[in-house]
Amino acid sequence: MNHQMKIFSGNANIPLAEAICRHAGVELGKREIVRFSNENLKVKICESVRGQDVFIIQPSCPPVNDGIMELLIMIDAAKHASAGRITAVCPYYPYARSDKKDEPRISITARLMADLLETAGAGRVMTMNLHSPQIQGFFRIPVDHLLAGRLLCDYFRKHGTENCVVVAPDAGSAKRAGAYAISLGLPMAILDKRRSDDSESPEIHHVIGDVKGRRALIFDDEIASGGSILEVIDALERLGVKEIQACCVHAVLSGNAAERLQNSRLTKLVVTDTIFIPPEKKIPQLEIISVAELFAKAILYTHQGKSISDLYDRY
Repeated sequence: MNHQMKIFSGNANIPLAEAICRHAGVELGKREIVRFSNENLKVKICESVRGQDVFIIQPSCPPVNDGIMELLIMIDAAKHASAGRITAVCPYYPYARSDKKDEPRISITARLMADLLETAGAGRVMTMNLHSPQIQGFFRIPVDHLLAGRLLCDYFRKHGTENCVVVAPDAGSAKRAGAYAISLGLPMAILDKRRSDDSESPEIHHVIGDVKGRRALIFDDEIASGGSILEVIDALERLGVKEIQACCVHAVLSGNAAERLQNSRLTKLVVTDTIFIPPEKKIPQLEIISVAELFAKAILYTHQGKSISDLYDRY
């Protein structure tokens, strides 16, 4: 492409946007976001984007709905400033867990987000580790679905995997955990989570695989309230594991999740920086791996019209 590339960011995760720009060798674009006393937002793009290739970075971080409006208004502002192409870069996709109608009279909000991004003017979307990869099918525009598996596995390879076993928290995550186990050359165990009756939360009853006396590595796509992973930690403790480590791509860590994890038997929690983690949630066990270089490469390749297939993983 002959037109220039410009990268802008909302307020959701400015440190990630700045890191992406450093790796891409460009300056973060200038914009103004103003919140009026009536809670309305005004977004102004402070430099020309006419005919240019515009990337707008905005993961779904608290306050989530404010971030969504910032993103939509920024896309619309760039569209009406005659941007050549607009790519919404959403490292953590908004409302990703609302991907199916599993109750009567509810919205499939992940599909609604796709409609809103397209209507605002996005011609392409770039995201990472969707809770359900089928969300890509909600779009009628190209979606680049990056995966952080290689980064996470490289971390554990570097720090040693002796006597480790990869643990899938439930049967639904077994396929993803299996890919991590294959990449690391490790055995895998699956926890059998069952619901005793309709009124009770799922409980872990059995384990498929050998975990006793081993170092357990729990892989998941995200940690929100921490309830599920704490159940897994308790179950593994009862099963006699030697050490418990965990990793996830999206560290939502809502409510008091960070505090609960800090007080658990978890010795290490490896996450990426798709979501901004405030200082009060940076517990001693936390290790943060940056996805900035991966997104920078994807943005540069997309701008240059090159294939990004080499950046894809299977997990």
